[in-house]
Amino acid sequence: MTLSGRFVGLLAVGVVPVVLLGELYGEAFGALLGWVGLVVVLVVVDLVVAASPRALAVERVLPARVRLGETVTSTLYLTNTGSRMLRGVVRDAWQPSAGASTTRSRVAIPGGERRAVTIGLTPFRRGERRTERVTVRSFGPLGLAARQTTLRAEGRIRVLPPFNSRRHLPSRLARLRELDGRTSVMVRGQGTEFDSLREYVRGDDVRSIDWRATARHSDVMVRTWRPERDRRVVIVIDTGRTQAARIDDEPRIDTAFESALLLAALATRAGDRVDLVMYDRRLRGRVHGASGPELLSRMVDSMAPVEPDLIEMDWTAVPGLVRQVTTQRSLVVLATAIDSPGISRELMAIVPQLTRNHTVVVTSVTDPDVAAGVLRRGDREEVYRAAASERALLDVARVTTVLKRYGADVLTAAPADLPPALADRYLALKAAGRL
Repeated sequence: MTLSGRFVGLLAVGVVPVVLLGELYGEAFGALLGWVGLVVVLVVVDLVVAASPRALAVERVLPARVRLGETVTSTLYLTNTGSRMLRGVVRDAWQPSAGASTTRSRVAIPGGERRAVTIGLTPFRRGERRTERVTVRSFGPLGLAARQTTLRAEGRIRVLPPFNSRRHLPSRLARLRELDGRTSVMVRGQGTEFDSLREYVRGDDVRSIDWRATARHSDVMVRTWRPERDRRVVIVIDTGRTQAARIDDEPRIDTAFESALLLAALATRAGDRVDLVMYDRRLRGRVHGASGPELLSRMVDSMAPVEPDLIEMDWTAVPGLVRQVTTQRSLVVLATAIDSPGISRELMAIVPQLTRNHTVVVTSVTDPDVAAGVLRRGDREEVYRAAASERALLDVARVTTVLKRYGADVLTAAPADLPPALADRYLALKAAGRL
């Protein structure tokens, strides 16, 4: 049972004047007791007449998945199986991060009928957003008190990464078509797979002339090449503690997800096979053997519940994880943080093992505020901040130099720039015949 504001107001009508006047003796005191007794009787009658909330049957309908930042509708179907009109309030207990537009809805359901209660959900965190119970308050006709119960109505929605970097995909696909020769623009230079023969034109590399084909034709014939297909791309995402840092109001791991999704969308359209591994000291997620639309669907499903663990990344296990995925030469992308030599010591130790058999690209998010802080030196505080920023940039440069010496490519950029930069590096490797 719960009491409403009407009960308090009605009780105050008789109690407050007597208390304020200070006359609690004789007839005034008796009148006060009589008023309180009348209000209590009205409350009891109101509760007896109110419909039972336990007679309410609850059914929930909502989509299984939603991208971060998008809005979906959760619908509760409430069926009054009793004979009395149910007037009350329904509270749907979603987690705060589900972004429910409202948590309480007023309903009036006649006996034997059904009503729908809709709530807009705009989640602001990835992962599983859940609700388990619905609380119903059924008020009587006077609205003084309500009968309350909690009904079980489980609901779950998976919030996927937003994949905001997909806006860069059309321009990269156009460049990929140019590489493959599917448009009128031909890219000079050899790829790795023979494509076709055509007549020689001014500017062609003379090393591409096919002399046997030329002997069979009256014109000089040259070979055209295209990048190899069916290559392997292995993306390893560090889910350790360094990926929990927020840069430009976005966790580093979310930027790694955006980069991986854009690269996977581009590589699968190029005919390459993409595998994803998320690891810290245990396997947090893996996508293997998928292609086409299934690949991105499985990737976002696997990424959605993953949050960084506050432990160090075990880089010594990464070469073994890559060998489990493939033994042929592949592009291996390591998404991590290279803020300092101390943190990156294990990473630098295992990179030579990978570069012996694979093309390795290490990606890391950099903080734009750090680069900007180097230039601001107006007062003493800014000078100290500039010195700290300069030291941070020097640490990143030292790690980058070591990784490059061991044969890895290194990409460092702000969160908005890293996904397209990785896609551009992939296209450059394709064009150079290194993939």
